[in-house]
Amino acid sequence: MKKAFLIISLVFIVNGYATNDQQTIDDLPKIGDVLVINEPSKQNYTHIDFPRLNFIVKRGGVANYDSVHGEHVVIKEIITKNDGTVYVQLEPKSGKKFFGFMKQVKANYEQAIKSGELSTL
Repeated sequence: MKKAFLIISLVFIVNGYATNDQQTIDDLPKIGDVLVINEPSKQNYTHIDFPRLNFIVKRGGVANYDSVHGEHVVIKEIITKNDGTVYVQLEPKSGKKFFGFMKQVKANYEQAIKSGELSTL
């Protein structure tokens, strides 16, 4: 009886680890995935590498981030650092440039998703 209980417990434990690993594999970004840029929780984006507002004005843009709210973006490149941090290069799905002069931006994928700056479609 003890052996049967031990075997059943082991099966449940192994099954639990397998489902956790599967969830993390599904959460990883893939090239070509479409994401949506949401409004930041604070005034500025902290996990998406947009330029500061004064730089946007110097390049002839309007000093706010309203033009990128709700923008659909495509992952063009995935960069994994040695510490395990995953960065993605994002490009507008429409083919336009961010603020009229930036073709791509870089974002910390996990932190941007967690903070709500990016969301999956």
